[in-house]
Amino acid sequence: MPHVAIEHSKDLDATHDLQALCDDLWEKFAAHALVKSSDTVRIRTIAATASRIGVEEQTFAHATLLLIPGRDEATRAELAQMVMDALQAHLPDVGSLTVRLTDLNPPYLKRML
Repeated sequence: MPHVAIEHSKDLDATHDLQALCDDLWEKFAAHALVKSSDTVRIRTIAATASRIGVEEQTFAHATLLLIPGRDEATRAELAQMVMDALQAHLPDVGSLTVRLTDLNPPYLKRML
């Protein structure tokens, strides 16, 4: 844990290096003291084929940070801010950046080869 899913405006990958954003976030979470094993860190981006935000057309990136329950509020805020800082660094000209943190409550099922 954690998992970060970043939904974004279509074609944002044509103007921004989203792989670099994923790699940066992965490295930050993998190095964090609360992450026991780096193989549990999952970062991905998902392009929205259609969207509407506000009254004027604008680009966006919205990150959902999923954590296993049990983190205190200070840690949750720190991890959410870490995601926002990465979004701001890699997507400085994107119109709307947001981060939502949610607990990944049981049952959480996983299968890996």
